[in-house]
Amino acid sequence: MKRTTIYLQPELEVLLKLEVQRQKRPMAEIVREAVEAYVTREPRQGPPGAGAFASGHDDTASRAEEVLARTGFGATAGKRRPRRA
Repeated sequence: MKRTTIYLQPELEVLLKLEVQRQKRPMAEIVREAVEAYVTREPRQGPPGAGAFASGHDDTASRAEEVLARTGFGATAGKRRPRRA
């Protein structure tokens, strides 16, 4: 477990201390539980655009060099790089 510091408004600190007394549990345990509930309340989403395009191929990653060479990606203007065998 990693130690961290948080800053609370005085009113929130009072409420947290009251909750610690009510539950008879350590403050750190209650805070960890609350943070976990907050950050896991919604499913994680991928980065913007992830999955937005479907090529219909399931081997694009293994053919990346071939696909890029065919499109001329990275070629100097007016010249295409030779394809690797």
